[in-house]
Amino acid sequence: MEPIAPLTVDPVLLAVLSNRFEAIVREMTNTLLRSGRSAVLNMARDFSCSLITSENELLASAEGLPVHVIGTEFLAQAMTELHPDFAEGDAFLHNDPYLGNTHPADHAILVPVFFEGEHVFTACAKAHQADCGNALPTTYMPGARDIYEEGALIFPCVRVQRENTDVADIIRMCQRRIRVPEQWYGDYLATLGAARIAERRLKELCAEYGLETVRAFVAEWFDYSERRMREAITRLPAGQLVGSATHDPYPGLPDGVPLQVKVSIDPVEARIELDLRDNPDNYAGGLNESRACATNNVNHRRVQLDRSRRAPQRRQLPANQRAATRRVHRRQPALPALVLDGDDEHRRPARVPDAGGVRRARRGFRLG
Repeated sequence: MEPIAPLTVDPVLLAVLSNRFEAIVREMTNTLLRSGRSAVLNMARDFSCSLITSENELLASAEGLPVHVIGTEFLAQAMTELHPDFAEGDAFLHNDPYLGNTHPADHAILVPVFFEGEHVFTACAKAHQADCGNALPTTYMPGARDIYEEGALIFPCVRVQRENTDVADIIRMCQRRIRVPEQWYGDYLATLGAARIAERRLKELCAEYGLETVRAFVAEWFDYSERRMREAITRLPAGQLVGSATHDPYPGLPDGVPLQVKVSIDPVEARIELDLRDNPDNYAGGLNESRACATNNVNHRRVQLDRSRRAPQRRQLPANQRAATRRVHRRQPALPALVLDGDDEHRRPARVPDAGGVRRARRGFRLG
């Protein structure tokens, strides 16, 4: 098993800064909860907040819903690749499931955070909308064959604010198409406010500790997270497991959909392998998963590993990208890359689904 470098940051400072980042995300969460206009946000809490590094790695997520926050690094990647001119004061609206989002009803606001003229973090707040402009008055259309039949307004990471001022054209598009325009705008302001709060707090943090110290913390926190994951895996028994289930019958699929995952655990090498290849191809409808949701369903198991009944100790692992990716590997059919060029081939049902049925498909499958 390859060695991992020892701590390079004072352990007390590591604990202090990790809690400071978590506190920022919790303040984002409280802002969105208290100011969201729709019951989807202020009662159901169907939203999440996260912080992402300038290298597009998930750093902190606090109490976020795993299906929301795991994969927000894809959203930040889209921002940096599609908008090389992004600047301080910008904000971006993103809900494209072909570009790293979960499904069209989840509107994400991304705010790049600058300190002394350098992009250091991206703040992301993602919130489920009461309406997203679908052809029918619902945010889930699992019977739709593709996103064209679904009909939602799709924003492939578009600039919604420049110099802290709304881009009026984007706001008008949403208010014209979404069935509850005033409620949507209130939720938009709540989501934007959560991301702007993070921007302010991250600047204060960098000013207080210095950018060099903050960067050293980020690198050490990722290494520490991997060490914790390794320790959790080494406490598991070696072996292979197979989990299987069948999704409930669905129109066009009277026998349901068989699903299977093979899990191999190697505690000596501190490695887990998830084999997802023995599963049917995508269905021409809403029972498939977007890239973000498919990644989440694997990574959620990783960051929750030490909560398993098989783990001797039940201490929580840091919920960041390194804890979720370094020690657990998946084997699966190739996922399409992020669609940055508008290639319609990726929008056909056999490739990537209407995302309306994503959560229904996930609920129908549990690892035994």
